[in-house]
Amino acid sequence: MRSNILTSMLDTVKHLKPFDVRVVLSFFSFGLINNLLYVIILSAALDLVGPNVPKGVVLLADVVPSFFVKLIAPYFIEAVPYASRVITFALLSTGGMLIIALTSSEQDSSAIAIKLIGVAFASLSSGGGELSFLGLTHHYGQKSLAAWSSGTGGAGLVGAWLYVLATGTFGLSSSATLLFCALFPLIMLGAYFAVLPNAHSRKNGYQSIENDDEDEVQAPPSLQRQTSHDSNGNKRSMIKKNLNRAKAMLPLCIVYVAEYSINQGVAPTLLFPLDQTPFNRFRDFYPQYNAIYQVGVFISRSSSPFIRVHHLYLPSILQIANLLLLTLHALLNFVPNVYIIFVIIFWEGLLGGLVYVSTFAEIIDNVPDEDREFSLAACTVSDSGGIVIAALLGMVLEKGLCGYQVAHGRPYCRQT
Repeated sequence: MRSNILTSMLDTVKHLKPFDVRVVLSFFSFGLINNLLYVIILSAALDLVGPNVPKGVVLLADVVPSFFVKLIAPYFIEAVPYASRVITFALLSTGGMLIIALTSSEQDSSAIAIKLIGVAFASLSSGGGELSFLGLTHHYGQKSLAAWSSGTGGAGLVGAWLYVLATGTFGLSSSATLLFCALFPLIMLGAYFAVLPNAHSRKNGYQSIENDDEDEVQAPPSLQRQTSHDSNGNKRSMIKKNLNRAKAMLPLCIVYVAEYSINQGVAPTLLFPLDQTPFNRFRDFYPQYNAIYQVGVFISRSSSPFIRVHHLYLPSILQIANLLLLTLHALLNFVPNVYIIFVIIFWEGLLGGLVYVSTFAEIIDNVPDEDREFSLAACTVSDSGGIVIAALLGMVLEKGLCGYQVAHGRPYCRQT
């Protein structure tokens, strides 16, 4: 099995043409930069709002604007040229990070509110970027989707570890780290305008293309029933079909509810006595968990050219099992050491990334050409919807679990 996967990887790389290389580099950069600031903000959640404010507040500010963009924009954004979108997203991202970085490091209510406005700016950019770049993969095929997904996984890896190393190993302040990160959107501009082939030939409006050399995969029933929209691009018809398509998107929503409930609600309470861990401060647990989670996400999101999963409810159910297991440990304290928690968090990341990339790969393989670009954009709302639910649930979980631990002699969640 391992040799087959390695052979597949080598064959894929060997057959890349110069055009393909530019496409892969461009879409990897899009995924990396579009999601990088989102990850860094979540990694910095504890430093942004302090130990007494639920981290779910940061998650809400980081995802609710994105959710509404993904919910509404697919029905009109085709009128906006891709070049204009990319410039707008870069400006929003940079502006948001500057607001966060230049706001006072004090954790009073006014400073926190201003920082959350900056987070919301970055969220608007991330949401619009995701639906636009996923829609753009329609014009470049499966290689572009694989590169985009790998880039988003790489964003988690780079963002989480960058924040851990910058604030932990190198001792930089949170503000200095975030100020440096405000420069990253320049890479996205360079990738679109200087690297991506035929970028300036993209026309407004949703377009169909001929399916190229990609292999056909049997569609799940919920996707097989889809038919193409009429030649006038009737939006009401597209909304109806998108609602039908929600059955296929449900596993993605479920897995995001579970994993972000873990990350924002349960993980801040998965603490051990410092002398039993590699950490010197309790604040170091949270960004380390996030960094390990992102390693799993990167590996699984990069796997689509080599491993495909078509039945997505199983990994979604396994993710729910992770949530239940870690919640029980937060209450009962039965896991003997933090290293076992590391393994579970890594497994959580593998499952989440696998469902994400497999969901959009199914759309590219199985949705009719003329409806595919819209479908890729519209269905991004599934993950954001799951994250919104998880943010609300996570605030309740974190407060309840932390209160229970303090009442039973484990006050670590109130310490830094």
